[in-house]
Amino acid sequence: MPGFGVCRTMTVFTRMRASLSEPISGQSLAVTRILFGAILLWDYVRYMTGNRILGFYVLPPVQFPYFGLDFIQPFPEPWIYVAWGAVGVSAACIMLGLFFRAAIIVFIIAFGYFFLLDRVQYLNHNYMVLLYAVLLALSPANRVWSVDALLGLTARADRIPRWPVTAIRLQTEIILVFAGLVKITDDWLRGQPLLLWLPPNRDAVFYGALFESEPFIIATSWAVVALHVLGAPLLLYRRTRLAVFLIYVFFHISNAVLFNIGIFPWLTIAITLIFFDPDWPSQLLRRGRAWFGRAARPAADHPDRAASCSLRPMGTGLSILLVVWFSVQLFLPVRQALFPNLVGWTGDGHRFSWRMRVYSRKVEGGYVAANPETGEQYFLDPADVLGPRSARYVMTRADLSRDFAIWLGERLKSHSGWPSVRIYARYTVSLNGRPAQAFIDPTVDLTATGRNLFSPDPWIVPLETRASVGKVPEWFPPLPLQKP
Repeated sequence: MPGFGVCRTMTVFTRMRASLSEPISGQSLAVTRILFGAILLWDYVRYMTGNRILGFYVLPPVQFPYFGLDFIQPFPEPWIYVAWGAVGVSAACIMLGLFFRAAIIVFIIAFGYFFLLDRVQYLNHNYMVLLYAVLLALSPANRVWSVDALLGLTARADRIPRWPVTAIRLQTEIILVFAGLVKITDDWLRGQPLLLWLPPNRDAVFYGALFESEPFIIATSWAVVALHVLGAPLLLYRRTRLAVFLIYVFFHISNAVLFNIGIFPWLTIAITLIFFDPDWPSQLLRRGRAWFGRAARPAADHPDRAASCSLRPMGTGLSILLVVWFSVQLFLPVRQALFPNLVGWTGDGHRFSWRMRVYSRKVEGGYVAANPETGEQYFLDPADVLGPRSARYVMTRADLSRDFAIWLGERLKSHSGWPSVRIYARYTVSLNGRPAQAFIDPTVDLTATGRNLFSPDPWIVPLETRASVGKVPEWFPPLPLQKP
């Protein structure tokens, strides 16, 4: 009967809400808040001392905002630094639990502003930062070990509802599991691109001569997949939690030493602590006292604190919001299945899908600007405009390459006096050690192409997995121009 099914669904939903509303210790959530703020404060300093705001958002003459967000533009100096300063100040307040609710909202707005300014600067860990920031903003993360609680700016309580811890755990499981699933590809399981990135290096802090072993690197590729796909769910079980966590710590520290990937390893280690018991800091303190021969203090109950902050049941609105949130989080990594192309080559479905350190791309060439009326042609190296790092990223993402060509065409028309300009991609890309080949059809005027949000771009050249023996493909035929 339909009514019975609806009633049963409502019963399950009610029980789930009741379980997520149960009181637990707020210590692990407080530690997450503290470490999150501290790591983001360090990231703020790292960007300032490295002149990254100048290099990423001030000097480049063009940014590539997300679709429909073209109105988001960089502030002029010095206001761009004031905006980044808001990131640092709010991160410090989050760490301290000072004006937490206002600080986390300011952080989301300021950090989100920089995230949305330029698709070229997309990083998985910046996306991850925003996800965790939103979940923390919804939670009572300042009830324990915060200046707010100390000053009475918020209700002080040792207990919080279960749902914030569960939500952060679920978000972390999605990130870790998909980070493994997206690596189940022919390239990764053959050891690429690790074989390109890990040449023999006897001066390495660890591994040393193991880098000379191809079987070792291939086995490492398989082990990384197993760690994410199998290891991440094992974090949910008490018996396997500590062992898997220690393996993750070793894995992330290895990544931090071998690769320049910013705060991602440290942030992931910090967040993964949420899988331990909600009162794990107190448990650790008691064991530490026992190890040093000091009598453990009995766990103190604070009925007055618990009473000062009544735990309301999880609201319907919040429940619906979290269901929608995690539905989107599950959909985004698999949306690339809507495209028939190889995501590593075309980039369709790459962003927001946790494809971290999966591809190695080498680019050679640039663009040709042509006047169709006179036949004049000029070769343009995007690195001269964007810098080597951004230029490589633009030329390996079809949507960015198209947007850059359109911007370049408009810029040339306004400066050269040509009535019309055509822009052609005349560069090759090597994916994960494959022979270099054309990425974009070199006969297509990119300024005349359309934006394809839900279908593959027809002007991307299909990936050839093998090179023709004894034959050099003609990547760049003559341009289809009118003769003067």
